[in-house]
Amino acid sequence: MIENRLDEICAIARQAAWGAADILQRYYRGNTDLDIKDKQGDPVTKADLAANHYILEYLQKELAGEDFGYLSEETFDVEKAEPVVKDWVWIIDPLDGTRDFIEKTGEYAVHIALAYQGRPRVAAVVVPETDKLYFAVKGKGTKVETRSGEIKEIFASDRNKIEDLYLVASRSHRNIRLNKMLERIPFKERFFVGSVGCKVSTILEQKTDVYISLSGKSAPKDWDFAAPELILTEAGGNFTSFEGKELLYNQGDVRQWGGLMASNGNCHQALYTMASAVLADIDAEMAKEA
Repeated sequence: MIENRLDEICAIARQAAWGAADILQRYYRGNTDLDIKDKQGDPVTKADLAANHYILEYLQKELAGEDFGYLSEETFDVEKAEPVVKDWVWIIDPLDGTRDFIEKTGEYAVHIALAYQGRPRVAAVVVPETDKLYFAVKGKGTKVETRSGEIKEIFASDRNKIEDLYLVASRSHRNIRLNKMLERIPFKERFFVGSVGCKVSTILEQKTDVYISLSGKSAPKDWDFAAPELILTEAGGNFTSFEGKELLYNQGDVRQWGGLMASNGNCHQALYTMASAVLADIDAEMAKEA
């Protein structure tokens, strides 16, 4: 029974993530032509495809005969928008932060999550350029593993006043509404980082406390959030919509529309309430200007 084997399955996901990280680093540090192509407005490279092939092949080999579905950025048809018809579904982003990978900021990650009926139960997020892998099984906390094999528990910060919190936001995926909102919430300081996995890792490392996403013409996808969500919430943080609702994955449309907030958990409701109010004011102002 899959439910009783989640620790074992998590270990397999970790090995798949480390292997994908090795592949990405070879492309990142080499002089190989990335063969960059446009995929529905986002770049995709040979590195994305190679890491994706490795992860799928590894999981399917190690879990042969198991009744899993697979929802991967490089194989899922976003426009067709049909859910994977399985209770247990792997949600995979083989290279989160492709733009940062291409621009060599170092801020890219591998996301692997296993969801049960739309909610993540196992997650592994590796940030190759830091040689760290964060992993979690639902109900068992979050741990960080180094290349040398050292493993320890990790927790979000205990900062609990909005004015003491550090914000991390997207380096490239920001629109006017989001920029205006971030300016009006009184965070102590703001940092801009690529890859959702990298952003959430800064919350786990207690360098930051809050990450806000606000969709515009496009929206983040299931594979951007499923694994980062679990490693954050199991470390004491929170990850919801601006309405306080939990995210659901593999619902057909993989785009996560609206306002989403990840935090260390201590001011979460106050933050999304404030963000919603600020956003309403901004929308009213922009409507008057139109």
